[in-house]
Amino acid sequence: MSVSNIVKSIQDIMRKDAGVDGDAQRIGQMAWLLFLKIFDSQEEELELLQDDYESPIPVELLWRNWASDKKA
Repeated sequence: MSVSNIVKSIQDIMRKDAGVDGDAQRIGQMAWLLFLKIFDSQEEELELLQDDYESPIPVELLWRNWASDKKA
């Protein structure tokens, strides 16, 4: 799936959310979500490479924990 298809799919989902007003707000939220996902991927790699690595983000707020939560 291409990046443009993924972005369009995300936009379609976000347009259904009553709490999101306009493309400008959706772009900011998508950028933040992408940042969190990329940061989490980098942290997973650091956890494997460094025995003493500690995330600056609390465990319950890590992407891998809250994004997989069906109630969130």
